[in-house]
Amino acid sequence: MKRIRQLGERRKKRTSNEQTRYTSESSTPFHTSLEQNINEIKKTLGDSSDLVVREFKAGTNESMHIAVLYTDGLADKTLVQDFIIEPLMLDIRNTDLTSKAFTNRSSLEILKTFSIASGEVTPIGDFDTFYQYVLSGDTAILIDGDTEGVAIDSKGWEDRGVNEPTSQTVIRGPKDGFTETLRTNTALIRRKIKDPNLWIETKQIGTKTHTDVSIIYLNGVVDPKLVVEVRERLSRIDIDGILESMNIEELIQDGTYSPFPTIFNSERPDTVAAGILEGRIAIVIDGTPFALLVPALFVQFFQSSEDYYQRFDEGILIRLLRYLSFFLALLTPSAYIAVTTFHQEMLPTPLLISLAAQREGIPFPALIEAVLMELTFEILREAGVRMPRAVGSAISIVGALVLGQAAVEAGIVSNAMVIVVSITAISSFVMPAFNMSISVRILRFPFMILAATFGLFGIILGLIGMVLHLCSLRSFGVPYMSPMAPLIMKDQKDGIFRAPLWALRSRPTFLSKNSTRNQTPSPKPDTK
Repeated sequence: MKRIRQLGERRKKRTSNEQTRYTSESSTPFHTSLEQNINEIKKTLGDSSDLVVREFKAGTNESMHIAVLYTDGLADKTLVQDFIIEPLMLDIRNTDLTSKAFTNRSSLEILKTFSIASGEVTPIGDFDTFYQYVLSGDTAILIDGDTEGVAIDSKGWEDRGVNEPTSQTVIRGPKDGFTETLRTNTALIRRKIKDPNLWIETKQIGTKTHTDVSIIYLNGVVDPKLVVEVRERLSRIDIDGILESMNIEELIQDGTYSPFPTIFNSERPDTVAAGILEGRIAIVIDGTPFALLVPALFVQFFQSSEDYYQRFDEGILIRLLRYLSFFLALLTPSAYIAVTTFHQEMLPTPLLISLAAQREGIPFPALIEAVLMELTFEILREAGVRMPRAVGSAISIVGALVLGQAAVEAGIVSNAMVIVVSITAISSFVMPAFNMSISVRILRFPFMILAATFGLFGIILGLIGMVLHLCSLRSFGVPYMSPMAPLIMKDQKDGIFRAPLWALRSRPTFLSKNSTRNQTPSPKPDTK
């Protein structure tokens, strides 16, 4: 994989060395006959209707037979017409290509030198390379009698504009979000970090989809071993198609059978840029607005970009609320089951009597009652997500109210259980990372079974097992529970708590050896 340094251009001009990377030994070279080349291309593509082939002749004596080929819907028709076809047809119409001035020049060299008005022209010499470029939105030019052609950058498909992120909203902060176009996403990151050491390496993954995947990092800040590790894991991928960043995530993650995510994803350019500045590597995939950040830590899933756009004391409070919500979402149903089933003596007498009165006539034990309510809520939540947006929220809210009230009146569940499930559901929405919320939803049921079997002892046993599992996880070689386990006091300034911005003088030591990032003195009030 060749290192490509992006310096604000739309795409850096490919070199002849790059061309050999895309040409396999088994690929078929072009024929000298243009008609034979076009027939073979049409046959391979099944005579697809979106392939546009424009043939014409150039020169005063029509000595040059040219064909322009592009994919309708992927190429910019205006660009192809005004900057490729029109110059080829008009600029050299009255030129004698057989004169002495052109005798030592090939037809392709004449076009590239005198006619093609494009900043990026790449030579192509075989059919595999042709398909790669043309099916990616580029325009190919083939000439009769020449076994080499050129590909011209002409991508111009319809894409979604830069809008506000839908999954990671903030009250204060940037409102731009990634789109499904790779070059737009890399440009959004480049706007945040205008440093020549921001390096972007791009390779194609997928034997059928040929999806562009870019890794982005800050040279001199990132650990070189981490860059090598990411390259190796991506190079090991051998699959026919990559359609979303989750396909990449599942193929390179560490904890394959762990319920906890070991790769962070975000559709916010500022979040990705902040991770790169800390020494992480971003993996951006064409066709999806969700970029990946590696390595990922447990504390990272409880941090939001808005924590750094508010006062630090407000950020500390919000982070503590997230950790509290994590334990409430995980343990509230199991704690209710354990206390009401095994440890009634822990409850005050009035509350115990009230709960006993509510449960009188309930035909199910607390475990079955909790599982029924949790499953019902999960079904309602999933239905609200899959329903059309106009009615999805109404279905989930009305369904929860109606079903909850009806279940209580029918004597299937108690009022206390409805409250417990409601607290659990609301707490699961507090976490900014949706994939961590899914992990809590998965673990909630094993904890309920442990509570119904062993009471509070089962919950403690489950917590010990979960902590041991978390401490055993690693994300690209970095301990998942850093900086808490192992304990790194220097990095506690931006772990569970957040110190003032002027106090965050160093990058996380487990990510970057070049730790200094802030030398701003602490603000002092004017005493004059």
